[in-house]
Amino acid sequence: MMKNKFNRHSVELVSRRLLAAVFFIVLFSTLIQIEGTAKAVDLTTAIRQIAKQNIPAVVHIEVTQRQEIANPFLPFDNSPFFRFFFDVPGMPRKFQRELKGLGTGMLMNDKGYILTNNHVVGGATEISVLLADGSKYDAKLIGADPKTDLAVIKISSPSSLPHVTFGDSDKMEVGDWVIAIGHPRGLDQTVTQGIISAKHRRGITDPSSYQDFLQTDAAINPGNSGGPLLNLKGEVIGVNAAIVSQSGGFEGIGFAIPSNMAIYVAKSLIANGKVARGWLGVSTQDLTPELAKSFGLPSPRGALVADVVKGSPAEKAGIRRGDVIIDYRGKPIPDGSSLRNQVATSPIKGRVDITIIRGDPQAGLFPQGPTRN
Repeated sequence: MMKNKFNRHSVELVSRRLLAAVFFIVLFSTLIQIEGTAKAVDLTTAIRQIAKQNIPAVVHIEVTQRQEIANPFLPFDNSPFFRFFFDVPGMPRKFQRELKGLGTGMLMNDKGYILTNNHVVGGATEISVLLADGSKYDAKLIGADPKTDLAVIKISSPSSLPHVTFGDSDKMEVGDWVIAIGHPRGLDQTVTQGIISAKHRRGITDPSSYQDFLQTDAAINPGNSGGPLLNLKGEVIGVNAAIVSQSGGFEGIGFAIPSNMAIYVAKSLIANGKVARGWLGVSTQDLTPELAKSFGLPSPRGALVADVVKGSPAEKAGIRRGDVIIDYRGKPIPDGSSLRNQVATSPIKGRVDITIIRGDPQAGLFPQGPTRN
């Protein structure tokens, strides 16, 4: 009897110890998770670490553009009145002028490829790059894409170069903290912080271009163009490109090209020197609440097909005028601009899923057609 009692007591003691051990393991794991989460949102150290990590990969770009312009006084060369007051013998027909500009870029990899804005380096005669360590290089233009205001330049270095890491811009949400690094007005290695104020801003500069801006209140000024917008992991989620301002300086409204779009364009420029885009062959318009109601749609979401190009992939696939495209390659289509951006990044001559509304939702495989450069 004593033996059985001892065994039961031993079993109960072991069980209690096991429960206590499990409790402390769970508690310790929870504390580690809480501590890790707290570190992830600790802005007092996060911004400092991100700046230290990325400043070496952010470059200062100086450009020179030489232009030849017609002499504005040439039409008056034979005027007696002009000759009386401005007797200039052998007046030249043209003048040479030199324009200087500056901006920011980011090293994409250790091979010297630099991502920046087209409006920073487009048309430049000379491009000079200054690294954070003070070293200076001449750069050459690899390719530019005015439709997205992106460009890639390259420097040659005998040693491996620091570079940024790109994140997924689609995962950013309104209210997320972001950090901008650049050279506003020539002030090198300037770091500012803010939040994502809005997403999918379009029609900010050129309504016909491929725009899908992230809006931020992180301070962006002239000279910041081409610099990175980073998340709290230190990943580039945008390329700073534009501001809305009455004064010409920062007023809390800045725009960055999403990293997902920038990576696609940059890879195309490095591989081919240009960007090849998919083409569907439809013209669309946004749905208004009134149009949605007239079509019997529950909400004004989608791109209304206004016209279909004859012989286009859209016509061959059976898309008709009056159809409403609501999904493209599995992604919701809120409006016509979104559809244009999605089609542009489609694989050339591939096949994609499109969901349309024509009475009832329908889905099918539609081929991509000719290339649009």
